[in-house]
Amino acid sequence: MDEVVAGQASRIEMSLDADGTVTVQDNGRGIPVDPHPKFKDKSALEVICTTLHSGGKFSDKVYSTSGGLHGVGLSVVNALSDIFGVEVARDRKLWRQAYSRGKPKTKLQDCGAVQNRRGTTVSFHADPEIFGEKARFKPEKLYRMARSKAYLFKGVEIRWSCDPALITDKDTPSDAVLHFPGGLGDYLDASLGGRPTVTPKPFSGTSPLPGGATGKVEWAVNWPEDEDGFVNSYTNTVPTPQGGSHEQGFRQALVRGLRGYGEMVNNKRAQQISSEDVVDGACALLSLFIQDPQFQGQTKERLGMPEAARAVENAVKDHFEHWLSSDPQAASALLENILERTDERLKRRQDRELKRKSATRKLRLPGKLADCSRTTPEGTEIFLVEGDSAGGSAKQARDRATQAILPLRGKVLNVATATADKLRANQELQDLVQALGCGWGDAYKGEDLRYERVIIMTDADVDGAHIAALLMTFFYREMTQLIRDGHLYLALPPLYRLVRGKDSAYARDDAHRIELMGTRFAGNGKVEVSRFKGLGEMPPVQLRETTMSPKSRVLLQVRIPDESDPEQKGEAAETALLVETLMGKKAELRFAYIQENARFVEDIDV
Repeated sequence: MDEVVAGQASRIEMSLDADGTVTVQDNGRGIPVDPHPKFKDKSALEVICTTLHSGGKFSDKVYSTSGGLHGVGLSVVNALSDIFGVEVARDRKLWRQAYSRGKPKTKLQDCGAVQNRRGTTVSFHADPEIFGEKARFKPEKLYRMARSKAYLFKGVEIRWSCDPALITDKDTPSDAVLHFPGGLGDYLDASLGGRPTVTPKPFSGTSPLPGGATGKVEWAVNWPEDEDGFVNSYTNTVPTPQGGSHEQGFRQALVRGLRGYGEMVNNKRAQQISSEDVVDGACALLSLFIQDPQFQGQTKERLGMPEAARAVENAVKDHFEHWLSSDPQAASALLENILERTDERLKRRQDRELKRKSATRKLRLPGKLADCSRTTPEGTEIFLVEGDSAGGSAKQARDRATQAILPLRGKVLNVATATADKLRANQELQDLVQALGCGWGDAYKGEDLRYERVIIMTDADVDGAHIAALLMTFFYREMTQLIRDGHLYLALPPLYRLVRGKDSAYARDDAHRIELMGTRFAGNGKVEVSRFKGLGEMPPVQLRETTMSPKSRVLLQVRIPDESDPEQKGEAAETALLVETLMGKKAELRFAYIQENARFVEDIDV
């Protein structure tokens, strides 16, 4: 395809044989076969097929725009093939060389003169030692890829053939000639399949990139009435399923174009239109050809180039404004359709905010709660910490958008022994219930929970463990469904910090400290071991890194057996008995439990 885009080829042939061999042939210039300037004893063809980063895409003298970037494609296919062959027809001579598993099997052979033939032919068979004996290429996937390439460059003709015995999909032909003079417009018509649309004709076109940049952008978009849409984008014919800069620029062009048209027809509501309103539900195809594209990752699923966003926006916006003004009836229908989506989006947001604000007013959130700024529960979490000191460090370490902090003073009430009047009168538990917003006991409503995760974050000592046990008892007794729905977690702050030179690590407990001393810090050199007195003594940066940041922390999810499940009924009864034994009113049960289990205790934190 890069040869086609460069204007050096017009035809590609792709075939899939019964034994799984894929053959791809073009009528381009042919891979060079001259001695390589850096490897005098090897031809350029052999270097390209066996050496990484040796392709022809590193200079704009060969390709101004290309899908291949790093010179790894052909050599990697060779390395993964047990049979790999190349034929090059160049300068009226035919050359041939065979490879296997990345290495040449033959020398480059001069096969004599040829007439009326030029280009490169590559045949390869996937190595069964790597992929397995049963691995096969899927004809339907190869055919769809070939068809999309033909749509993306309307000047190319792709001839597809496949052994009929391999085809299992009725929509995949055994032979086809793929050529679409209309490009993306033809692709969009085929994808819509006659579905009714808001505008009778799609908005489609092609434009060179502005500002003297090398390349062009092509697009086709329409808005089906059923709003079941898609956005498919490509860069230099390479699919970018995760979108990226070119999609961002395309969205901005459509949004600004519609806002401008709304201003022209004196519709002030158009200024509220967002890219979500315009593109979600639309069927859109976008193809960008640009020099030296920068993808995020070798798989090239997302384009990361801010300059591409600006170029696409500037190229498409003027065409979109002209398209709207040339057909006022279609433009008005589209604007009204998009404004309906805008109204629906704003109403949904208003309903969410109203629900949150109503809950906040009704609950009278406790003053010591440092709430997060996000207005919906998705992705939010509340940390229950012991004391104002730990709360201060946690507030500095948190992500203000998604993490809330509720300091609790001292040890909370043991609900397993307290009366209902004591529960209602306990200020710490009342603050907790108000912050969560979902009620408790028989009044619990899971849909009103204001946070997605409730995280108990206490010191890594026996007092912290006791506070965590008291809080878990409260949730187990008064908000059982919250635990069953998977909302309750325990944070795991470290107890020790070990430092030797520039190397540092955190230990959760004594056992972890001993393990680190015997592995990571084994050998010579003094190791400084410092014990954290509590979360309040830990600098916010360390607290974030070890305990609060989702990227580096470890959480324990609290789970309980489901008593309604016959297979878990026995475990549920054991759990209830254990809670009653350890936290209930009968001290003799705890005394007996300690006597029975004391022999298993290895370390006592005093």
